[in-house]
Amino acid sequence: MRANQIKYISFNDLDADKWDACIANSPNAVVYAQSWYLDKVCDSWDALVFGDYQYVLPLTFKTKMGISYLTQPLFCQQLGVFPTPTKEILYLFLKEAQTLFNFAEINLNAMNLPVDIDGTFTPRKNYLLALDKSYNELEKSYSNHTLRNLKKARKNKLNLIRGISAEEFLQFKKENLKTKIANNDFLRLRNILAFAITRSMGQIYGVYSNRNTLCAAVLFLRYKRRVTYLCAASNNEGRELNAMYYLLDEFIKENANSEFIIDFEGSVIPGIARFYEGFAATPETYHQLHWNTLPAWIKWLKR
Repeated sequence: MRANQIKYISFNDLDADKWDACIANSPNAVVYAQSWYLDKVCDSWDALVFGDYQYVLPLTFKTKMGISYLTQPLFCQQLGVFPTPTKEILYLFLKEAQTLFNFAEINLNAMNLPVDIDGTFTPRKNYLLALDKSYNELEKSYSNHTLRNLKKARKNKLNLIRGISAEEFLQFKKENLKTKIANNDFLRLRNILAFAITRSMGQIYGVYSNRNTLCAAVLFLRYKRRVTYLCAASNNEGRELNAMYYLLDEFIKENANSEFIIDFEGSVIPGIARFYEGFAATPETYHQLHWNTLPAWIKWLKR
């Protein structure tokens, strides 16, 4: 492969069918890279493509004061080059991206290992849990902390409902946000939900207290073997009742002995990471890539 064989293709000229086939046939496939998902989470995206969609790199960009820069969309943990590239191929794609954008802060997928380019690769942790064992075997791997919380949760007369409405979930999520998100970002979540549910890719699990009030909920998004724990919410009552422990344990129980892998998306917050680890999820490293070759007077671009 040579750099001049990598083509820049604008969104309007992309072949969505070929794009999605490339992602679907990739060993490092993630739902975030599907064209429909990128359409939902990005203001704008174009792509670098090699050959007849043999390798692809989505370019998720924003524009500020006439300057376009690469950024990682919300609700989109990792992207990068698909399918799994050699170091040479990854190097060529990233060098080409650097000729187009002077600033980037993006997350590559776990199969995109650091290469020698101008920029900083920062490791991040994702957490994965394979469900290819019996429930009894999976439960034996839970931490003592998790088992204690589950024991308490099972005494609280909780009720799990599969397939609660999108509107109820969104309202619950909005009421229990720890960090405020912009209205247009909340709209993106609504659009992801609507598309995924109508195509049987997404399902929302909710836990109700013995007073029949929703106290914890999760949107699970299925793509190929991965089930992404995409968006979760819990209120004070849910935390007191250990409702999220109960919800996740029930999901694991009903999907045990399957080919599915729960993708928890990871977290830099120690308490959340501990929650995932408590169910014996194993860490997977991916990298955030940052570069900035902007002139000094506009290096405040991303503030």
